[in-house]
Amino acid sequence: MEGANSVPEELLGSYAANHRCHRPGISRPEMASAYTDMADTYDETLRPGVYNGPVLAAETAASRVDESRRASVRVMDVAAGTGRVGYELHLRGFRNMDALDPSEGMMQKLESRGLYTNKYTQFVGLGQSAVPSDTYDFVIVAGGMGEGHIPVEGLDDMIDMAKPGGEVIIVMRKEYLDYVEEYKDKLEPYMDQLSQKGKWTKVERKIVPNYSYQKDGVIFIYKVK
Repeated sequence: MEGANSVPEELLGSYAANHRCHRPGISRPEMASAYTDMADTYDETLRPGVYNGPVLAAETAASRVDESRRASVRVMDVAAGTGRVGYELHLRGFRNMDALDPSEGMMQKLESRGLYTNKYTQFVGLGQSAVPSDTYDFVIVAGGMGEGHIPVEGLDDMIDMAKPGGEVIIVMRKEYLDYVEEYKDKLEPYMDQLSQKGKWTKVERKIVPNYSYQKDGVIFIYKVK
């Protein structure tokens, strides 16, 4: 398994279960189906401490907006899974949240939280989207980048969802930039191309420890023009 050599032995079982959704060559429909199969055990398998992406994403968003405004800003949670990001955002005062995820099983778990207004069961970056344009103050992705997950062209969809002046926050495992074929030498250059085209501007690129399985993560923040 890619990346398993640095995972603590006690977390290898969890890592293997998650890797089934990230295995090399997995298609996007297969990925969505794998998450549906994992939906009942996902929150325990990737519990806080093992996977900290939702907390990092929520803390990042909270740092970008005054507490007095959090209840009114609109948030799109992309690759929302079981709604962990929404839960962490809610703890920090956010109330106006929508969700998108291609896995029907994960979306059923998300609905049970009762935190999201509009829910879209669809992929990102593969063509037409039902999500309205120029709508969100924050478009947040935590854990949605990986083998067979969001393609680099998904960034265009995220920009389209955001209001002018809105922000896109992407939280992902740093090592995916090194060995996921779809991202290696492609994701960050594509981000730069979008900047050069005047689509957005980079606010921050930050490496953070213990994103998942005690591995580093990277947080990207971009402001949409």
